[in-house]
Amino acid sequence: MNKKVDLVVPCYNEEEGLKVFVTETNKIINTIVGYDFQYILVDDGSKDKTFAIMKELASEFNNIKYISFSRNFGKEAAMYAGLKNSKGDFVVVMDADLQHPPSMIPDMVKATEEGYDCCAAMRTTRKGESKVRSLFSRNFYKFSNKITDVKMPYGAVDFRIMSRQMVNAILSLSEVQRFSKGIFSWVGFDTKWIPYENVERAIGTTKWSFWGLFKYAIDGITSFSVAPLRLISAIGFFISAVSFIYIIITLIQALVFGVQTPGYVTTLCATLFLGGIIEMSVGILGEYVARIYMESKNRPIYLLKHTNIEIEDNKADKE
Repeated sequence: MNKKVDLVVPCYNEEEGLKVFVTETNKIINTIVGYDFQYILVDDGSKDKTFAIMKELASEFNNIKYISFSRNFGKEAAMYAGLKNSKGDFVVVMDADLQHPPSMIPDMVKATEEGYDCCAAMRTTRKGESKVRSLFSRNFYKFSNKITDVKMPYGAVDFRIMSRQMVNAILSLSEVQRFSKGIFSWVGFDTKWIPYENVERAIGTTKWSFWGLFKYAIDGITSFSVAPLRLISAIGFFISAVSFIYIIITLIQALVFGVQTPGYVTTLCATLFLGGIIEMSVGILGEYVARIYMESKNRPIYLLKHTNIEIEDNKADKE
């Protein structure tokens, strides 16, 4: 009996390249013997004709399933929805822009036959990206690996194949504010990394802005580390120690040389410095409080609008 593999593909405004993606991917998966592949295309509230193209592809190929959200919930929610609705023995997560080469899927499948629970792609170059974005990405991985227990190789991407056991483990983490790269590492399981050179997007434009990536990085750090909170404590202790030493020095000077008129520059600098530290501390605390606030609402990770997948709890949503 053939093993079943689900291809989870988050899509946001991919009308230009979705058909090309399916065509190119079919050329690869149709050559893999002993496996049956099924697409789970997730429309993350696209504003173009992505959903219409999904339905068209589903009518053309019987192995294409689709899910459409009521609005844009983000790529993390789209990946979670795809994983949640997958039933295969293995699940592949990949993008629809062909920057995740379908030609790597046979090697990933081979890795599972070698006994690995997961086989993931790792970029060795960032060709086509700006130097600023590459520098930011490289430093994020270094910083994150130093302050968290979750270690992510530099260049790690979401493109990977996972066993059913690993997928179930990921789904057991039901947090709303998700950072999948960290979750993939946190759950453990034996992972084989396959290096590849970055592929520039040939069709369409990237949906990630620098600011969006920055917020995503903040989510990654606050999801798996309390180091920023400990940094606040360390800074507070340091300032208190310096202040205490300064008070002692001032008292000694007053006793020995008499009271001197304090300098306005010193006072102003100290006030601005402490004010900046306080603002930074409140900001860091606010990030963690905001995460607690959002999780406490217990809202769903996504809201389903249309699907052609038989879901017992959502039959009314099926179009």
